[in-house]
Amino acid sequence: MSSSDGYNIILFGETGVGKSSVINLLAGQPVAKVSCDIEHGTLKSTRYTLPLGGTEVRIWDTVGLEEPTMAVNGYLTAIEKAHTLIRDLSNAGGVDLLLFCIRGSRITATTQGNYRLFHEILCNKEVPISLVVTHLERETRMEDWWLRNEEYIKLYGIHSVGHACVTGIEEDEKYGESKDALRNLILSQSNNKRRFQMQPESWFARLLAGLGSFLQSRNPPKGEKMVRTLVKRCNMDGETARRLASLLTY
Repeated sequence: MSSSDGYNIILFGETGVGKSSVINLLAGQPVAKVSCDIEHGTLKSTRYTLPLGGTEVRIWDTVGLEEPTMAVNGYLTAIEKAHTLIRDLSNAGGVDLLLFCIRGSRITATTQGNYRLFHEILCNKEVPISLVVTHLERETRMEDWWLRNEEYIKLYGIHSVGHACVTGIEEDEKYGESKDALRNLILSQSNNKRRFQMQPESWFARLLAGLGSFLQSRNPPKGEKMVRTLVKRCNMDGETARRLASLLTY
């Protein structure tokens, strides 16, 4: 199967929001380990390939921001993970859909930051984004959460083309309903494929510049310092690192 076939999805959100449970809902079996451990490193990703409605769906389960800003060490780790993510997405042909996983509670600055990082910076506002609202097992009717909170979410500048309200608890009577809602959400979007892709170096440079806006110090590495970072963290050769560093604009 070529990279132009199938459907490419980035699933993102804060650690502990329930992304692994979403993967398992889609798969219909426990293929992703559910863990409460903190996954250090923004943009660390794990790829899963699942069949859905006769289509091969490739999902990158990706760690987002844990705080609205990051320290220099966090930024440097994010650079390393971003390089791997961009390379993998480029090889797969780009991105078709963003799935933003949020907990069914209040919207925070970190929630807004993740939306901006993935929708605006990584995908240049060119990829449709759908919301998956998790941890709704206490709702009598899960869709009621959306009816109460839709306008509230929009007030925070978060817009989507669709949503699914779910619980990831297998023993819950609403688990089957959650599985159907999630699968229907993805299938409805797969008919409107708008794949986004860029040349890998330009894509990576764009993301690096955007990551710099989340630094606490607002002073990302530049020039030869960035070159050394790319060589050390991403195993780039010096020529490629200098070419990339020259593309950066802050």
